[in-house]
Amino acid sequence: MSDVTARRRTGGRSARVRQAVLDATLRVLAEHGAETISVGQIARESGVHETTIYRRWSTREQLIMDALLSYSQERLPIPDTGTLRADLIAFACSLVAYLASPFGAALVRAMAVSDGDSAMAASREEFWQSRRELSRVMLDRAAARGEVPADIDVTLALELLIAPLHFRALLTRHPLDEHEVGRIVDLLLDGLAR
Repeated sequence: MSDVTARRRTGGRSARVRQAVLDATLRVLAEHGAETISVGQIARESGVHETTIYRRWSTREQLIMDALLSYSQERLPIPDTGTLRADLIAFACSLVAYLASPFGAALVRAMAVSDGDSAMAASREEFWQSRRELSRVMLDRAAARGEVPADIDVTLALELLIAPLHFRALLTRHPLDEHEVGRIVDLLLDGLAR
């Protein structure tokens, strides 16, 4: 194996360093909130030098965004069951489980209260835009199958699904089970059919 091949190898030390930094970012974010954390804290928590972190992520906000998106993609995969109803129920149930976990709840609360920092507000918007783009495939597939009109407002549909889940998790703290999730999905689908 040449030196160039060895340096380009996926995984290895670079992947371990990246994962250590992302994991530390999530822990610090959950414990302290988005507004107060620093790259220095993350460096100490991860055992990775601060300059190494800045080499990969030029700002604290980029690092937080990468950590949140990586965690969400791992914990909230986009289902492909063959029907929109089943996709939405599976997606919503995974979100309910994520929001009910101590770590997921702490991350969501940290994102919800980071209004004072304009860079964090921009990162939060970037995070939600990315999640909407990943999630819209469920509705795009459904439109291609003829389950919903092709001209539906995908963003509004996803917000109508996600909002009650976040409302319960953040405000009322009332648990949701799969039956209730199914009722929310059915109400959404009834609305989309009109």
